[in-house]
Amino acid sequence: MTFSCSQSNVKIFKITDKTLEIAKNYILNDQLVAFPTETVYGLGANAFSDEAIRAVYTAKGRPLDNPLIVHVHKDYDLSTLIYDDNAYAKKLREAFLPGPLTIVYRSKNAVSDLVSCGLNTLAIRVPSSESAQRFLKYLNLPIAAPSANISKHTSAVTAEHVYEDFGDTIPMILDGGRCEGGIESTVLDATGEVPVILRKGLITAEMVSKVVGNCVYAGNASELNKRSPGTKYRHYCPKTTTFLFEKGDYEAVKKLYDVSVNQGKKPLVMCTKKDEPYLEGLNLFSLGENGCQMASRLYYGLHEGERYDLLIGIKFDVNDEVTLSVENRFLKAFASSESSN
Repeated sequence: MTFSCSQSNVKIFKITDKTLEIAKNYILNDQLVAFPTETVYGLGANAFSDEAIRAVYTAKGRPLDNPLIVHVHKDYDLSTLIYDDNAYAKKLREAFLPGPLTIVYRSKNAVSDLVSCGLNTLAIRVPSSESAQRFLKYLNLPIAAPSANISKHTSAVTAEHVYEDFGDTIPMILDGGRCEGGIESTVLDATGEVPVILRKGLITAEMVSKVVGNCVYAGNASELNKRSPGTKYRHYCPKTTTFLFEKGDYEAVKKLYDVSVNQGKKPLVMCTKKDEPYLEGLNLFSLGENGCQMASRLYYGLHEGERYDLLIGIKFDVNDEVTLSVENRFLKAFASSESSN
């Protein structure tokens, strides 16, 4: 039933009726439970409880002006939480939910004001993960859940990643295996006449436009960005030294790699399948060859990079909107790295 974490009494629990009952008791007592979704693991708290929401911000070291997303099961009555003003929102729910899309609505202020940092909007997500649906259905509560990692660190895509960040500071981690979607959900504002994407993800503006006729991306300086997590602060950073190169700069990559090895260090190169033939003999973590593969592998690769002394990244071609979403996280992950420029 459990996976025992080394040198600790904390356990990672497989999802059963028994462990869900334990999880429910923790949630109802304003404690935190980490759980899997199809994208990343979430750090769940009772969205009605000020105390529980404060505990989320404290545990993550998260800025208090960075709003949270509320997760609900697919049959939850949204009318208790939000004003569903725009007809296009219903079309988007029918097309993409459950799935990796968060929709921002006008809020009825039913949940803690701390969830939305005092704003009059509420971001809601209906994850498609069977494990997440089982957890949320069992609780039948709106669960506020940012990604289950310390603020600015790489998002967790396995239960073990969650434990590496939080140890015994949270009481329970529900293990649903590795998250295959990889990057966080698209966040879309549905409070205006036209849907606006605040945070890029696997659901793209092109996909949304095919359903409702129009969709735009918010600019970097848009006031709407305040309604979405992941748009204001540095994110996704691995706990190791990083170095970023322009695409195709293989000789410089190999030179740095060799210098690192000669210094007795272990380097790892994060690249795409296209780069692999030019980097034979090096320790590689391949992101794959298309946007969906890259999304699925990015965070896992960044965590793998923490097992090495140096993580070398190579920029890649952006061929579609999904790849653009991956690039957004990739560049943030390497934001403090030295650059070949």
